[in-house]
Amino acid sequence: MASRTIEKLQWRYATKTFDSSKILSEEKLNILKETFNLTATSYGLQPLKLVVISNSELKTKLMPLTYNQPQVRDASHVLILCVEKNINENFILEHFKRVEGQRNTPRKILEPFEKNLIASFTEKNSEEIKDWMVNQLYLTLGALLTVCAVEEIDACPMEGFEPKKYDKLIGLDKRGLESVIALPVGYRDESDFFKDLKKVRRGVDELIIEVN
Repeated sequence: MASRTIEKLQWRYATKTFDSSKILSEEKLNILKETFNLTATSYGLQPLKLVVISNSELKTKLMPLTYNQPQVRDASHVLILCVEKNINENFILEHFKRVEGQRNTPRKILEPFEKNLIASFTEKNSEEIKDWMVNQLYLTLGALLTVCAVEEIDACPMEGFEPKKYDKLIGLDKRGLESVIALPVGYRDESDFFKDLKKVRRGVDELIIEVN
């Protein structure tokens, strides 16, 4: 008998048609926000931001920038997963201030880690840092999709959009952010042909290698 978690993962799919009349409750939306906040990132730096869009007019404006895919228009909310444009010394220093403040960790313990991290990022070029941030973002996307399944929230992760145009329309460029993934969330429409299709996967026996 499959566990509840596996049953929920079987239930989820990349939703193609959302029921625009069904809206996520504040409770469900807050669960997704907390998931984004609590997901692991390298060094705990969280070089990411989550933009939550519920405005119907704005969602409609996003549709032509998403190759006319209707999910962004019809979903309850569109989550935009973004990376910071600049991760510099001040960003790292702010992180260690939070660690000190929230954990009461003495500076003499934090300082060596702080210096090493600043030195490490100083050696990286902007492309290397962006690649690293995008990797962290995909960790967060995986967590969001899993939690969506458990909470029976439908979702459709989308790379098929025009990030620069999104950034300009939403004002992300002025906030020092770059959009990477659009994630419409809400509830599937019963007319969605894809909701009843069997999942196609390579299977545990083929994908898993056990070393004893």
